[in-house]
Amino acid sequence: MNKILTSKWTKVCVFLVCLIPFLDLLWRTVYGLLQGLPFDTYLTADPIKFITHRTGDWTIRFVIITLAITPLRKILKMPQLIRFRRMVGLYAFFYGCLHFCTWMVLDKFFDWPEMWADVHKRPFITLGFTGFVLMIPLAVTSTAGWIRRIGGKRWQMLHRAIYVTAIVGVIHYDWSLKSDKRKPLEYAFLIAILLAWRLGAWLIGRRKAAAAGVRAPSGPTTAESA
Repeated sequence: MNKILTSKWTKVCVFLVCLIPFLDLLWRTVYGLLQGLPFDTYLTADPIKFITHRTGDWTIRFVIITLAITPLRKILKMPQLIRFRRMVGLYAFFYGCLHFCTWMVLDKFFDWPEMWADVHKRPFITLGFTGFVLMIPLAVTSTAGWIRRIGGKRWQMLHRAIYVTAIVGVIHYDWSLKSDKRKPLEYAFLIAILLAWRLGAWLIGRRKAAAAGVRAPSGPTTAESA
């Protein structure tokens, strides 16, 4: 398993698998247009809504997968899984960009005043926009070079914004639906588990550090040893 996880071809395969949802949308659109088919045969009767929900779903799914990598690598004792976290996180941003562009281009058609009014007046749009904005610095600073520039601790603090992004994204999804809220509830359940695991790991780490501090010998000072 270690050999498979460290292989460059595994990373290529993961990259291609993550691209499948986008290729599916692209294929549906191109094939339908080339065949001269009506929208409802390949993008449902409301194509903008279909694309919006599909890209939004995959944004949250990739955020969840990104959050799941750290627990899985520790529980399964597979530290090599960390190789895929950056890629999966960037795919979350990629599908987030598609989701945002669907709203900006297909839904609003660059009507900036209407878009700005939406952000101000509709709470679920405000949350969605907030979640997308929070993802931008995470994507920009995802490289090893940025870790060196801002320091490991600051980088970790910055990238904890993904927790807020995950929560905001689920609320955005829930508030955007008028009925059948099963999906956002499922996503919320998974995110709650992943965040609870992190909180538990942090509390255990604090307890162990405190116990180690109590047990550690103070040792003689320089004056006492002299």
